[in-house]
Amino acid sequence: MSRSRIHLDVQSMAVNDAIAALERKTRGRQRNVPEAPEAPAPAKGKPAKAAPAAKPVAAGAGEIRIIGGQWRRTRLAVAQRPGLRPTPDRVRETLFNWLGQDLTGWRCLDAFAGTGALGFEAASRGAKDVAMVELDAGLVAQLRSLQQRLDAKAVKIQRGDALGALQQAAPGSLDLVLLDPPFGENALFLPALRAACTAASADGWIYLEAPAEWDAAALAPLGLVRQRYLKAGAVHAHLLRKAAETGVAA
Repeated sequence: MSRSRIHLDVQSMAVNDAIAALERKTRGRQRNVPEAPEAPAPAKGKPAKAAPAAKPVAAGAGEIRIIGGQWRRTRLAVAQRPGLRPTPDRVRETLFNWLGQDLTGWRCLDAFAGTGALGFEAASRGAKDVAMVELDAGLVAQLRSLQQRLDAKAVKIQRGDALGALQQAAPGSLDLVLLDPPFGENALFLPALRAACTAASADGWIYLEAPAEWDAAALAPLGLVRQRYLKAGAVHAHLLRKAAETGVAA
């Protein structure tokens, strides 16, 4: 064998040995790499729970509905406003049962209109004039939008001070005065009742919604007596009349 052939064989063996050593080293590294753990399978009969969906954020406080009359079941939006507290359905239903349901020809003033639930309820039952007074500009816009949608010709909406509107009403000019002041404004109740007593006709009615009961002792100095009373949750509902035109208070 020639020297060149021997030299080539030696080189070839060296290359093969190097390759074999590299393969052994690679296999040793692969054996030392830990396998990724598998995700645990869900328990039998209990499928994996999906992530809970985010709860939608309410755009407003909700809706209420007109209870009776020509616009029965009409829904009124309730905006988010500090202190805004629509008269509950149950209370409004009871109030208009007390009043006899039919208000045809009545003249009404909803002095603290808010959502308009009381005033629109009266107009829905036939009242010929319903003045709504509200100070909040956003609520006034909402009331006017609903007035147009219902084509409520008997309803007049005024932006302004409710107490001022009561005091400016002609004496004896109203068949029904609706008073639902903000419960946190305690100073409004007494002057509002005084003004309502003057504005109501001799056989007219005053509805008062308050955070506490007004009893005979509290009403007597105002010349008022209580005809009906209801407590529903935090709401105290009173139906009042002038003392000279009634008998014994309820």
